[in-house]
Amino acid sequence: MPAGSHYFGDSVFWIEVEKIKPNPYQPRREFDNARLHDLAESIRMYGILQPLIVTRREFEKPDGGLAVEYELISGERRLRASKLAGLAQVPALIRHGEEDSRIKLELAIIENLQREDINAVDRARAFDRLAKEFHMKHNQIAEKVGKSREYVSNTMRILALSEEMLNAVSEGKISEGHTRPLLMLVDYPAEQMTLFKEITIKKMSVREAEAFARRVASDRVRKRDWSLEPEIAEMERRFKEMLGTKVSINKNEGGGRITIDFYGPEDIQRILEKISNEGAKTVAANAPAEISDSTPLQLTEVAVDDRPKEEVVKEENEEIYSIKNFGV
Repeated sequence: MPAGSHYFGDSVFWIEVEKIKPNPYQPRREFDNARLHDLAESIRMYGILQPLIVTRREFEKPDGGLAVEYELISGERRLRASKLAGLAQVPALIRHGEEDSRIKLELAIIENLQREDINAVDRARAFDRLAKEFHMKHNQIAEKVGKSREYVSNTMRILALSEEMLNAVSEGKISEGHTRPLLMLVDYPAEQMTLFKEITIKKMSVREAEAFARRVASDRVRKRDWSLEPEIAEMERRFKEMLGTKVSINKNEGGGRITIDFYGPEDIQRILEKISNEGAKTVAANAPAEISDSTPLQLTEVAVDDRPKEEVVKEENEEIYSIKNFGV
């Protein structure tokens, strides 16, 4: 019996690789070539351990005959790796009645989520497609993929980032965790781009990025609240010029806090030296002038008694009994 020539419902068949079309609803857009080659080598040695899932469709050829083709539902990595391994046929589970586009997308998403092979951006776009094309609510999507509604909503929020940032996530230049602080600055495009560059160029950690985003958001609030206190902004400006880094002054009842930004141990050392130097300048400015060699000295002559001690005592005794110390 020719491979794939009969159809018995949900059964596994060996199907010619060239007859399997990709799933048009496959949410993944990025495939790691190195990992595909590793999988291909494994398939050469051990074969495909888990069959692909496909649907079967018959269509009429131009000459009037019938032909069969298959559309992939899940298993695209295995299909690609099988082609790299040079396989002519692959095992596949043929599912009937799966012509519904939503089900194809659901199955592809679920498989990728279970294998954790899908990146955050592709996952967000897949969820977005379910919501927009198939009018599914977030809680319905959550039920389908076995996640919480908050997980689905938070994942889809990533799509509010620019295409450049989304590409960076897809390519692994920044992590999914970095998207949270970037989303905190979605209303401040200039600051958001600054943070994005700090993350990509300086390899800022997620925790550092979150601290940066919170400071920017706090600064925005303070600038709005302190619009009537220009002296605060002037103090911050002077601190910034003196220390060469961002300085924030936060007021509260009875006092406040001064926050100095730094970007590494060397930066801390530089700031300490700046503060020390400024402190030394202040002490020097307030100290009395030093006496130089050219400064004239005003000296007062003091008589020095260099007589022997016995002679001094004798004179003191004579002075005590002197007639001038008695009255008449």
